[in-house]
Amino acid sequence: MPTYQLKINRKTYTVEAELDTPLLWILRDHLKLVGTKFGCGIGQCGACTVHINGTATRSCLLEVPFAVNVEITTIEGLSKDGDHPVQQAWKTMDVPQCGYCQAGQIMTASAFLQRNPNPTDEEIRNAMHGNICRCAAYNNIEEAVKLASKQ
Repeated sequence: MPTYQLKINRKTYTVEAELDTPLLWILRDHLKLVGTKFGCGIGQCGACTVHINGTATRSCLLEVPFAVNVEITTIEGLSKDGDHPVQQAWKTMDVPQCGYCQAGQIMTASAFLQRNPNPTDEEIRNAMHGNICRCAAYNNIEEAVKLASKQ
């Protein structure tokens, strides 16, 4: 079985996995970084979103060989104590309901705000469009992203 070195949350990990193993399973099963969630498994819901070199990426679609020589950030590595502006805005706006989609939503929002720190409402809706919240907390999510953009 091939061995890979992955840089995740500023640490280097060595993992053994089949070529077609999705990064999501490396994170969850091999490294026990379970903040990244399995949702649909086909990249449609966004629950598994992580940052690859700062870009929001669906980890369920990324096979492990393509995760080598990149910087991977999971929700566990976004901030040291949950104090990233998006995480703080999430708490302030009381976004969480069931909470399952939160990690993916926060990772998408934080990557988006890194690229566009002063978004319009329409830009926020477009950026967050690919992340599904089964509790339909979309209004609170949009308000939290707006609040985080002002931090």
